[in-house]
Amino acid sequence: MQENEYRLNVGVIIANRQGKLLLCKRKGMNSWQFPQGGIDFGENSLKAAKRELFEEVGIKSKSVKLIDSIDDWLKYDIPEKSRRKKIFKTNFKGQKQKWFLFKLKEDVEISFDNDPDNEFDSFKWVSYWYPLNVIISFKEKVYREALNKLKYSFCREFNNV
Repeated sequence: MQENEYRLNVGVIIANRQGKLLLCKRKGMNSWQFPQGGIDFGENSLKAAKRELFEEVGIKSKSVKLIDSIDDWLKYDIPEKSRRKKIFKTNFKGQKQKWFLFKLKEDVEISFDNDPDNEFDSFKWVSYWYPLNVIISFKEKVYREALNKLKYSFCREFNNV
């Protein structure tokens, strides 16, 4: 499923037991997003999602339950001025993502200490559709599609059907 122009990636939506979603603020910016990250060589997308949970926000896989995932790859282009040199030193023009929805099984402490890229400096728990109000514009279509595809599973899990 590799397309040379798109970096394979996972997007991770984490709901707490009250049905609020974890949204993280990129370090030094007023830009918010869900945790996400690349899929390493030889790694499947679920394993990558669990690794990113720990690396980016300090949540161990034993602390979450997988609610649902999206089978399709969702992709977005990154404007050239926004491309990070470290990740996009090749010819990638964007990211192609598998999306996962997890629910916390217990209270956890969010920590950015494990992230080698030190991407985030803050977080908040928000309502389901709130991220669409603050996400950077080039990711909005993918976020809308992911939230729409996962909303039934989310509602079923939180008895909001």
